[in-house]
Amino acid sequence: MAARRYDSRTTIFSPEGRLYQVEYAVEAISNAGAAIGVLATDGVVLASEKKIASKLLDTGAVGVKREKMYKLDDHIACAVAGITADANILINHCRVSAQRYTYTYQEPMPVELLVRGLCDTKQAYTQFGGQRPFGVAILYAGWDEQYGYQLYQSDPSGNYSGWKATAIGANHQAATNILKQDYNEGLNMEEAVNLVIKVLGKSMDTTLSPEKVELCSLSRSEDTGKITYKVYEEQELKPLLDAANQEKEAGTSS
Repeated sequence: MAARRYDSRTTIFSPEGRLYQVEYAVEAISNAGAAIGVLATDGVVLASEKKIASKLLDTGAVGVKREKMYKLDDHIACAVAGITADANILINHCRVSAQRYTYTYQEPMPVELLVRGLCDTKQAYTQFGGQRPFGVAILYAGWDEQYGYQLYQSDPSGNYSGWKATAIGANHQAATNILKQDYNEGLNMEEAVNLVIKVLGKSMDTTLSPEKVELCSLSRSEDTGKITYKVYEEQELKPLLDAANQEKEAGTSS
């Protein structure tokens, strides 16, 4: 009963200094599909668990074909975990901010500047009454001239941080523990792809399949300097998932 005195408003601190509405938003993310990001020497890899799975769905429709992965600009992509409707608002905000920056300065927006601007918006929703925090966490993968490849994570409080490898969503703690054990400095793109699929397979309760997994990568051509955002389609994804399933079964049987 005591807690209800402090969770009725976003702006009320409990005696312990906690904002219960922010914690509830974090809990909503913990019940969503997992998303994993790994930073490689030649790119960034994102993988996520698709929660929408039904034979009746049109897999080519918007919001079904790409449930968790979004392209924010030519050099930035993201994966989300949490309430998809909240994520759509934030993604549109990112896209508009990136285009405004490009229009004003005639150059791509630095990755951290975009992340910080969005997190300022998220933080404002924890500070003023009459609104609730966004119930979504985001992994950002990007490249810019100053810092090269980058991987960031943000949460509903508006906090963000840079990572070499990280996980959000369901079973994120277990996935993070696996990443701590298996991540090595100097991973290339192929090794990073295998790692995210392996971690996703161990953190998910079901067998991996193209209908349940999304995978994308962001890389840059050394020759042309062009940034490539690649989404793995079923024909590319299935052999990788089958190999991960076999490895998982072998580990379970042994």
